[in-house]
Order: sequence, then structure tokens, then C-alpha cells
Amino acid sequence: MIYLEKIKQGESIVSTLQREKFSSQASPDVLAALRELAATQGRQFQAVLDDAMRDYLERQSKSRPRQHVMATFASSLEEFDSLYRDLAK
Repeated sequence: MIYLEKIKQGESIVSTLQREKFSSQASPDVLAALRELAATQGRQFQAVLDDAMRDYLERQSKSRPRQHVMATFASSLEEFDSLYRDLAK
């Protein structure tokens, strides 16, 4: 959670040498593409995976509207559809 707070505040996140092991599953084609990318770039697989996860977290923190905002917007469209159409003319 601290990482996401730093992203939202626009802080630069510097990678540290500290790593935590975890276990997960992914589709074979995604893993193969990550391994190939790591080999092509001469980097370790874990470094490429770390970059991919950081990019994902950054995109998610910036690009997704809040669910209640979208629900209110949809409700507004239903309620005032004819008004919006008239105003658009």
C-alpha cells in the first residue's frame, strides 16, 4: 500500500536490493514472453517481472475512474438523456 501511495503522490520509487519470494501462476505464453524479454535485454527474469508489476500498479492508480463516480454518471445519463441530447444540438 505504501508503494501505491508514493505513486499517487508522484514520488519516484527507487528499486532496492531487498526481495520477497512469492509463488503464483501465469499462462505459459506470458511467462515465455517475459523470459525471452529478459534474455534479449540481458536482465534477470525477476527484474523484468518487477518492472512489469510496477508499470501495472502505476497504470491502475492513474487510469481507472472510481466505481461510484461511473455509477452516478450512468444514472445521470438515464435521467437526463433527452436534456443532454437537446443541449448537444
